[in-house]
Amino acid sequence: MSIAQTPEPPYYAVIFTTVLSDDTGGYGDMAKKMFKLAGQHPGCLGSEVTGDGKVGIGVSYWRDEESIRSWKANADHQAAQ
Repeated sequence: MSIAQTPEPPYYAVIFTTVLSDDTGGYGDMAKKMFKLAGQHPGCLGSEVTGDGKVGIGVSYWRDEESIRSWKANADHQAAQ
């Protein structure tokens, strides 16, 4: 696990959890794709994730609320959800 290198506050954090079922086909690849895409999204300051392969916690850091709303509306992100 790497810790995001964030600037001095203020900034926003979005925290999400995952609980994987036994059928995880494609989840890992999609998660990697989403973290990479989020990292390239305007306003993203970084992210980190930890877990045991079944339960995970992710945190993404954002410059402002508008950046979060923009990421939430991203078509690829919505499809992944």
